Amino acid sequence: MGLDFSYNIALAQELGSIRCGGIPMAIGVQAVMATPALTRFGSDELKKQFLVPTIAGDFVACLGISEAGAGSDVANIKTTAVRKGDEYVINGGKMWTTSGCQADWMCLLANTSEGPRHQNKSLICLPMNLPGIHVAKKIDKLGMRSSDTAQIFFEDVRVPSKNLIGEEGKGFTYQMLQFQEERLWGAATVLTSLETIIQETIDYTRQRKVFDQSVLHNQAVHFRLAELATEVELLRALLYRTVALYVEGNDVTKFASMTKLKAGRLAREVTDSCLQFWGGMGFTSEVLVSRFYRDLRLVSIGGGTDEIMLSIICKYMETLPSKQQ
Repeated sequence: MGLDFSYNIALAQELGSIRCGGIPMAIGVQAVMATPALTRFGSDELKKQFLVPTIAGDFVACLGISEAGAGSDVANIKTTAVRKGDEYVINGGKMWTTSGCQADWMCLLANTSEGPRHQNKSLICLPMNLPGIHVAKKIDKLGMRSSDTAQIFFEDVRVPSKNLIGEEGKGFTYQMLQFQEERLWGAATVLTSLETIIQETIDYTRQRKVFDQSVLHNQAVHFRLAELATEVELLRALLYRTVALYVEGNDVTKFASMTKLKAGRLAREVTDSCLQFWGGMGFTSEVLVSRFYRDLRLVSIGGGTDEIMLSIICKYMETLPSKQQ
């Protein structure tokens, strides 16, 4: 797992420079969001049926976690998968499902019992061509427009019980493990994107003349770009440290949350500052900085909001107030 994940992080940085918003996210869902639990805990039969064609690129996978009333609060999902004989009968719905309009199968998180909400959930490989699955709509988004996002409903969908990933009731735990890789992948994707934006802004402001001198000549501009470049390198150092600890088998929940928090906030800071230096041109759809301004805003929302990251960090710092206080 360690070497495979290190490769995924390197791939994420390469994908960060792709100029078509949404492609890195769609590949990220395929590589580090919908498949890790299946890779670690799935049966050999499930891996042959779903994982092998997904890795080969013959299948598109999606992840069914978020719901209309349960985004960051994963434990609050309402979708059920009731065991009836050798099948699960699934009812409910999922929201914000990346690649949901075209997916061949979904890694679905559903309630499989009435037990405690952290112990009653399971992950199931769900083929997306079964009766009762309704892709309600393709969501029109601010950014990441080349990656489709769907709202999906399930009505008495029957799936073989052998499609269960790992043990019943362990789905929440499996998903929490997956979140660490997802959050580090997101930070890695951001790195190269931010470097690209800064360099393109340098190139543009160098050739753009205002009052007979280049925009870059202004101290406010070149000092600010230097500050932003420094912040990107600090993010890189935090990411690399966290990945190294993770590959060694350590619990990196706190550091992964810090990395995700910093990546999202820095993405907003860099894209906003650089867009300002592009002036009116930055407000058009003709330049990369405006696309990244829209696309990278998602980093502070998807995979856990900034506020959730802060809560996790506080929990590990033992500064989070208890409910009894």
